[in-house]
Amino acid sequence: MKITSAESQIMDALWRLGPLTSEEINAEVGVRQGWGEATVRTLTHRLLRKKAVAGERGQRRYAYRPLVARADYVQDESQSLLDRLFDGQLSPLVAHFANSRRITPEEAERLRKLLDALD
Repeated sequence: MKITSAESQIMDALWRLGPLTSEEINAEVGVRQGWGEATVRTLTHRLLRKKAVAGERGQRRYAYRPLVARADYVQDESQSLLDRLFDGQLSPLVAHFANSRRITPEEAERLRKLLDALD
């Protein structure tokens, strides 16, 4: 399932805050992004069609909750990035970041520990 950048803003709010009504999503995401209520409603309905969220009638209001776990979304997006830009290989990704920005000594140490743990 492909979740767009705009849709991911709504998903992030649902992952962080739990079930939210349309009004709460608008207050949390729409206002910050400069979106109108109609835009938030459209994005939420797209997520419903994709089965990324579910809507449930609560006490006089409809609340939305995520059906996709954040960890699963991050895994899918990460793999998609690797596949599209680095032929599915992790080392070129790390090399790209190492060459394009400064890696702090703390980051380098965390990477060494991660690699040691994988051995």
